[in-house]
Amino acid sequence: MPHFDLPLAALREHRSTVQAPDDFEEFWASTLEGARAAGGETYARPVDNGLALVETRDVTFAGFAGDPISAWLHVPAGREPSAVVVEFLGYSGGRGYAHQQSEWVLAGYAHLLVDTRGQGSSHGKPGATADPHGSDPAAPGHLTRGISSPETHYYRRVFTDAARAVDVAHELLPGRPVVVAGISQGGGIAIAAAALGEGVAAALVDVPFLCDFPRATSITDRAPYAEIVSYLAAHRDRVDDAFRTLSYIDGVNLARRADVPALFSVGLMDATCPPSTVFGAYAAWAGSDKDIAVYPYNDHEGGGPLHRRVQLDWLRDRLSA
Repeated sequence: MPHFDLPLAALREHRSTVQAPDDFEEFWASTLEGARAAGGETYARPVDNGLALVETRDVTFAGFAGDPISAWLHVPAGREPSAVVVEFLGYSGGRGYAHQQSEWVLAGYAHLLVDTRGQGSSHGKPGATADPHGSDPAAPGHLTRGISSPETHYYRRVFTDAARAVDVAHELLPGRPVVVAGISQGGGIAIAAAALGEGVAAALVDVPFLCDFPRATSITDRAPYAEIVSYLAAHRDRVDDAFRTLSYIDGVNLARRADVPALFSVGLMDATCPPSTVFGAYAAWAGSDKDIAVYPYNDHEGGGPLHRRVQLDWLRDRLSA
């Protein structure tokens, strides 16, 4: 994929035209209040992961409407973690197996890896969380499930689960800073968790999906944004209603209420999550302590392992300040 979006200088000046609906704050406040009022226990059962240096617990907690959400909690064996990294997953992936690890535990952090409800059947990483809520007719995938109304949209449930995951991180490891992180869909969910969660210390947002839906659907034909195009090609009379619903879960609108330190990343050849949509969310981020790592010749893989080292250094500096 060649460079197809705005030049880098223009991207740095770009501002999204996405606007939040008038009841945006009320919508999310009532949604989160309802989820917390639904109650539900948190369970953290030790499991044998076959590893000597990492201890793992199989966590189940109450998400949207009290629905059970699965996660792995990994901690360094015999060592108190300095912080908790709550990680959200890419599109269609699951939490995988208990022995699958990232660098977060090796760096001395606890790692809460959260399933995305109704996903987890690709990338070789199975999920364990159902989505018991149905929807009107939708295009294959997740983006248009319940798109007729913000109350029924799939990502209302997912973002609520993310905010509850932050609550659970504080519950399981009290007193530790909680960092939210994710790549692609996980990056979009991390934006929501930083905006909606309580007591978030920092956010690591990589090549985020779910940002500036009107622009994304107009400049890329790559999935998953293509799901919206496919849906609207069939439901020609629902364009305005669909984009109104999407405005409630748009990362640009959520970024405007996220004020924690944040490190973004973007690939300038990324046709899955176009650079201008990423820069739109980055520019909207309410916090002043923010930076974006730019990878000029990368597609949706972004900075890959090189960027993970950038994150490790950035996070160490923020948490030790």
